[in-house]
Amino acid sequence: MEKMTLVLGASLKEYRYSNICIRTLVSARHPVAAIGLREGMVDSVKVHTGVPEFKDIHTVTLYLKPENQESWYDYILKLNPSRVIFNPETENDTFSDILVKAGIEVVEDCTLMMIQGGRF
Repeated sequence: MEKMTLVLGASLKEYRYSNICIRTLVSARHPVAAIGLREGMVDSVKVHTGVPEFKDIHTVTLYLKPENQESWYDYILKLNPSRVIFNPETENDTFSDILVKAGIEVVEDCTLMMIQGGRF
């Protein structure tokens, strides 16, 4: 089974890193799901709003500042991903500790650089 990545904090604006991340994941042939403030499409990926019921999420990559993450803690834990990537400026020690205690790998890195460097 392919490893699904959820981009949380997805933007419809092409210059935003979350948008670039979605397009990079698609071009690298990684399956992608996305949640943002506004519904729409980025490349071939539908950006959802709210808390859709996704199944088999392997990786959650965060594009939310720490102060905007707390309301997502339970949702992400319920998804039970294998790892959560904290992109630059999203690092959150409190949430990282919660994830580690739940047995979820925490990565503080840039998803774009991970893909481009073959470390994704």
